[in-house]
Amino acid sequence: MAEPAKFLTGNLFRHVSVMSLTASVGLMAIFAVDFIDMIFISMLGKAELAAAVGYAGAILFFTTSFGIGMAIAAGALVARALGAGDADTARRRATHSLIWGVGFGAVFSALVWANLAPIARAVGAKGETLDLAVGYLAIIVPSLPLLIVGMMGGAILRAHGDARRAMSATLIGGAVNAVLDPILIFGLDLELTGAALASVAARVAIAATALLPLLRHHDGLARPEAKGLAQDLAPVATIAAPAILTQLATPVGQAYVTRAMAEFGEAAVAGMAIVGRMTPLAFGVVFALSGAVGPIIGQNFGARSFARVRRAYRDALIFTALVVGIVALALFALRGPIAALFEAEGVTLTLIYLFCGPLALVWWFNGAIFVSNAAFNNLGRPLHSTWINWGRHTLGTVPPVILGAALFGAPGVLIGQAAGGVVFALVALWLARRVIDGAETRAAEPTAPFARQSRLLRLWNARF
Repeated sequence: MAEPAKFLTGNLFRHVSVMSLTASVGLMAIFAVDFIDMIFISMLGKAELAAAVGYAGAILFFTTSFGIGMAIAAGALVARALGAGDADTARRRATHSLIWGVGFGAVFSALVWANLAPIARAVGAKGETLDLAVGYLAIIVPSLPLLIVGMMGGAILRAHGDARRAMSATLIGGAVNAVLDPILIFGLDLELTGAALASVAARVAIAATALLPLLRHHDGLARPEAKGLAQDLAPVATIAAPAILTQLATPVGQAYVTRAMAEFGEAAVAGMAIVGRMTPLAFGVVFALSGAVGPIIGQNFGARSFARVRRAYRDALIFTALVVGIVALALFALRGPIAALFEAEGVTLTLIYLFCGPLALVWWFNGAIFVSNAAFNNLGRPLHSTWINWGRHTLGTVPPVILGAALFGAPGVLIGQAAGGVVFALVALWLARRVIDGAETRAAEPTAPFARQSRLLRLWNARF
């Protein structure tokens, strides 16, 4: 039997805390496994292997954006239906979203697989490193549909309020990867091929452990229907397409920051790389906010409980402030040991101390953008997330980084990047308030919220 919508009652701050903390555990497990994966490859003593994994990682990030976008769409649609008390629609949209996700993922992964060498060259791989990166990607890229199933399954579980099982799926996948890595890389002497096979096995595990609870515990899937599949394409695409574009903004902005930092030498780039490794581990809870808060907002939006929508949004911002404050204090207290761990000195040391000081506190504004994106995606305005993210990583990155670098050198690059984030966070906060108010106004109208997205969507619904 399907469970009632979980987030329509109870303490919202507790819901936000539980969902965010459990989601972050899964995220940080993946980050930790990736880090261990790189250590194992480095232990082989071949620099070109580690470089190949680095180039491959940049390409895999782009392919993963499809999974993130589809997961956001599935979670938003299912949470909204559950909040409205329509379990049948929730099951139908969960099923059809998964089918479309696998279909789109298969087509996209086939296109990427057929062009691996040109894509790898475009990100800078050459010579033996190019061959190694292409061989590694040739094994992993075809498994993208499995990853998409796992990510979408986790999002649907969170839409049902089942944070524990969603977390377990990623933990099990991480454990599979961590166990198989040394066996395949060293035990069977497969080196990079072994690492790729371990990643594929982890994706199989994540997909299976995300789908099974939906069937066994939530009755969350239905028999697919051709007509329903066509009808649900437009709502899925309306959220998924902007969400995918939103995710692609981050690597674009980060690529520019890396290039700007390179002007100050290898020590500066090393400092930024260390900060980059620390960031997802330190702020994993903040990274998880968008996916965690979305179902809470989505269910209450579906139930037309706008007082709870506003309270959930506010509590998420308060929760972010608490997390960032605690993490910033911890980083400040540990800045010496962290710098010693990496034997940092000169500009590298300066950048680490900068991150472990004032820049850590600025992460509240990044959290505000994540929470606002969750509101946009679940209140029927996913394009707002796209504009905010692309604005933040273009206008909010290039001009302030140029100015910061001119005024303060290498530290100014990070300062400028952070300053741009503050500006766009304030815009996101203002815009989110307007979207919530507008959603409440539209709720009184007979037109379904997602049918108001565009004339194309209305024509599609009329056709099918």
